[in-house]
Amino acid sequence: MRIEASAPTRIDLAGGTFDIWPLYLFHEHAQTINAAISLRAHCTLTSRRDYHVALVSDDTGETVEAPDPQSLDVDRLPLLARLVRYFGARGLEVRTRAQSPVGAGIAGSSAMHIAVAAALAAWTGRSLGDDELLTIAMNVEAQVIKVPTGVQDYRPAFYGGVSAVELEIDGVRRVALEVRPEDLQARLVLAYTGASRNSGINNWDVMMRRINGDTAVATAFDAIRDAAVGLRAALEHHDWSGVATHVNAEWSARKRLAPGVTTPEIDSLLEQARAAGATAGKVCGAGGGGCLFCLVEPERAAAVADALRSGGAEVLPFAIEPDGVRVTRS
Repeated sequence: MRIEASAPTRIDLAGGTFDIWPLYLFHEHAQTINAAISLRAHCTLTSRRDYHVALVSDDTGETVEAPDPQSLDVDRLPLLARLVRYFGARGLEVRTRAQSPVGAGIAGSSAMHIAVAAALAAWTGRSLGDDELLTIAMNVEAQVIKVPTGVQDYRPAFYGGVSAVELEIDGVRRVALEVRPEDLQARLVLAYTGASRNSGINNWDVMMRRINGDTAVATAFDAIRDAAVGLRAALEHHDWSGVATHVNAEWSARKRLAPGVTTPEIDSLLEQARAAGATAGKVCGAGGGGCLFCLVEPERAAAVADALRSGGAEVLPFAIEPDGVRVTRS
């Protein structure tokens, strides 16, 4: 038997970090706005005749083998090992590869969790509801990175499309936004700065400062919330000037959350992009490295991409991805 699964990564346009419980409970109308993109995480499961379990990462070149799921060392390829142990899958090879760079800030790890969990559910014949699979992926990732995880990154991986993730006291809701994917895609340039980042560490520091009553962090979160609300409205009204205004406001507020959110290299890249015609820009994820995106008028996209390349960044080709997780069996 062979099962293949893949899930898209995402660009978080506004509102990130709010999705970590209980931060969103402190700011009414908290939400995140994101777009799934075609840089996917891939997982392939194939049968083994010896009933052993093998884990293979094409990205790192590492292979782990054990006679049964419970014998897997969770410190080696921990994402795969923990999910295989949870599902009790045996007699298979689990092989993964990612289309996104390591530490890119576009939720590559979360997308991989969704792809692997969906593949293993199919392999073991478990029928999981959407919320159940999302919860498993989120909780296992928390075990791996050893800090709290948010809820937003699993939604674009699971559902695809352009969406808002509403974070309220009665639950988390994903709402698809009425945005033509091609219109948004034509106005985005995505680039990898070349520096990996650890979102768990950045977000944990910010979370603790907010819980401990840091007024500067609370004020910055209020501004991030307002930017996300405004961005959502601008997207739904196809007001691209308004979208740029709110992306810039979000980035300005986000930089006040912690000193490590931006770096001189990120600042320089964004300045070069603006000089080439970008109307807005910010880092993806928690910051400190990884990817950034720029908002542009379509006719300036090539010039902005060239400016980012000249600054040392790698421009990543992508499409807005309407589909979420895909699972096929052969």
